[in-house]
Amino acid sequence: MKQRDIAADLCVVGGGVSGVCAALAAARNGARVVLVHDRSVLGGNASSEIRMHIVGASCSGRRPGAREPGLIDELRVEDSVRNPHRSPHLFDLMLYDKVVSEPNITLLLDSSFADCAMEGNRIHSVRALSASTEEEFVIEAALYADCSGDSHLGVAAGADARTGREAREEYGEPHGQDVADSKTLGSTILFMASRKNEPVPFHAPAWARKFSEEDLNLRSHREWEYGYWWAEWGGELDTIGDNRRIRHELLRIALGVWDHVKNGCSQPWDDPAAAYEKWMDGAAPKRSTEGPENWSLDWVGMLPGKRESRRLLGPHVLTEADVVEGRIFDDEVAYGGWWIDMHPPGGVDAVHEYPAEQVETPYLYSIPLRALVSRNVSNLLFAGRNISATHVAFASTRVMATCAVVGQAVGTAAAFAASRGIGDTGALLEIAAYREIQQMLLAGDAFLLGVRAEEGLEHSARITASTEQKGCEARLVVNGVTRATSNVLHPSLGDCANQWRSEMLPAWVELRWDEPQEIHGVQLTFDTGFERELTLSMSDAFNSKMLRGAQPETVKSYELHTAGGVAVVVADNYQRLRQHDFVETVVTDFLRLQVTATHGAAEARVFQIRVY
Repeated sequence: MKQRDIAADLCVVGGGVSGVCAALAAARNGARVVLVHDRSVLGGNASSEIRMHIVGASCSGRRPGAREPGLIDELRVEDSVRNPHRSPHLFDLMLYDKVVSEPNITLLLDSSFADCAMEGNRIHSVRALSASTEEEFVIEAALYADCSGDSHLGVAAGADARTGREAREEYGEPHGQDVADSKTLGSTILFMASRKNEPVPFHAPAWARKFSEEDLNLRSHREWEYGYWWAEWGGELDTIGDNRRIRHELLRIALGVWDHVKNGCSQPWDDPAAAYEKWMDGAAPKRSTEGPENWSLDWVGMLPGKRESRRLLGPHVLTEADVVEGRIFDDEVAYGGWWIDMHPPGGVDAVHEYPAEQVETPYLYSIPLRALVSRNVSNLLFAGRNISATHVAFASTRVMATCAVVGQAVGTAAAFAASRGIGDTGALLEIAAYREIQQMLLAGDAFLLGVRAEEGLEHSARITASTEQKGCEARLVVNGVTRATSNVLHPSLGDCANQWRSEMLPAWVELRWDEPQEIHGVQLTFDTGFERELTLSMSDAFNSKMLRGAQPETVKSYELHTAGGVAVVVADNYQRLRQHDFVETVVTDFLRLQVTATHGAAEARVFQIRVY
């Protein structure tokens, strides 16, 4: 094999949603990044290979307004606009485009992490292999991020790690086990089907499982276009070492369930588990008035969607109390809010158990930087389902939108370290460091509980507008908060729209100073409809909650005016965050944002104007 040496500020192992967001965040903040991924497509469980939709703190619509901002919103909106017909392959392509368009990222697809070389308690280099090109990559970086899900890098580096379920008494968790064990959540293989114009027979292979209606009594199976998350198995095995066996058994299960739908269930549309499915997904599967005779299996995944394996341990281990009580940490860099969502390790074999036990998380909770760095490997960070958490807390943090905001946090922290020449994650936990990282995250459209953006030039300006709605006054564009908040999300937040809304269009909002200011750029934050769900889903029921395409609240066309004239003209925006860096410094005593059109709303909506 040819050896290729690569130097970087950050090496990210794993190109799922968390790894992609870590790489993008680091690169956009100036760090040189190498992203190593062992598949041909990015996205992990959200990719076309597995096709699980991305969920997070909004709890599939049951906590409106909690949707994640930042990079994950950019990706969701981009996919919604460029992929209105919900092709999983176009989602792959969108992620690829985002990554390869960043000049600071070196992307190594089809490249498997092999091992790492250590110098004391530091990772010196990572070795990755590409069989298709017969190359061996040796990557030397100041910092490393394990976003592999299975913690391959962390384990190779000797990082402290944990597998399985803790005993209740270890962390005082009411939902812990009586006795600790090695069991985990299982994995799932999804499938897709579609309705044809004529009957389509299905003949299951002889090795497929057989299911009766009694076997599936607690598992709704009447939404036929999108296979079932509950078709789960393998949690009583080693989800890494036994993955080959698990995949075959999941194929047996997927084909067996479909065989039951097609050939073994006389009335699958009259399903006794419908109420449970409605509770789980927030929308009941459509009640069919016909049988499945005309439905045809179109796709079956060959890669298990894995929920759990190893978790790496940091200076702080997130616990059930942290999640349920909505704790806010001084060094918070991300947030979550999905239920504590625990599944029986036996999966479909646990016939008499519901496929999930969900413990409510009353509020959003913060995730500290101390749970994202290794406690014994000095230059290792991690993001995704392998962060430092107990099994119970992990049952909430494991979902992909939460993994994405954690990935953005890790990438931003690494970029901060690179800009300061820091090669030890311990230095990132100092007060001055994590506070600056928090401000970098806010500048990247992240949201942190109780942390506001620092004051810039905009705070010394007088704010006026052409018109404004009560409760959505122009002054709110400089209050440092870029989303609507409420005590429902967290008691500390208060109820505030945090945005300017005009009464009509066109409309303008203006910042005026007593003396001319030197302006290098302007950052704008618009509205992308956080009250609704937005993600790529193959489920028609879940997709019915969304508006595919540009979101109607979002400003479409606008101009920035200064004393020197029109500085910026944008005709077809659909993203939430827009940053305009001026080629030459602009000297002006006023800045006007003129909004001429939205994608549907009758008024302009702007969360923030930052001037620097």
